[in-house]
Amino acid sequence: MANFQFIVSDPATRKAYKIEIDQNKATGLVGKIVGEKFNGDILGLSGYELQITGGTDKDGFPIHPSVHGPGRKSLVLAYPPGFHPKIKGQRRRKMIRGNTISLDIVQINCKVTKAGTKPLHELFAKEKKEETKEEKVEKKEEKHEKKEEKKPEKEEKPKEEKTKKEGEEVPEKIKP
Repeated sequence: MANFQFIVSDPATRKAYKIEIDQNKATGLVGKIVGEKFNGDILGLSGYELQITGGTDKDGFPIHPSVHGPGRKSLVLAYPPGFHPKIKGQRRRKMIRGNTISLDIVQINCKVTKAGTKPLHELFAKEKKEETKEEKVEKKEEKHEKKEEKKPEKEEKPKEEKTKKEGEEVPEKIKP
């Protein structure tokens, strides 16, 4: 089976975080509707309460909150999600997905409605060590040295002598 990608937005810090969860672990979300709240324990966010705000299916069609059911439909839209008009009053027929979470959904957008004890930036902290400026300079020097070693020296080709035309003098070949 595929994975659900959860985009968790924190309105307090105005940051978003991405989590990938196996669909088998998140089967409790199948059948939920856009706007419903669920417990963050499914995502490993204990103490958090999240609200579904949207998402997309496996082919990239967005979930539209005004269309009921899990299926796809083609509707004339005049407003987002799914269509952002460039001209006032513009409408266009677009394919969209219903507001119910199904196994065809790949990405689920949600926002925090109740925060837990630990802040999100600690829960999603990357374990990568930031390099110091000195280490970055050393790596650049190593790359530069490797490039110089790889460049083969160009062989100098002797210049061809011009043939003498009528009335012209040809200069002699210059020797190094």
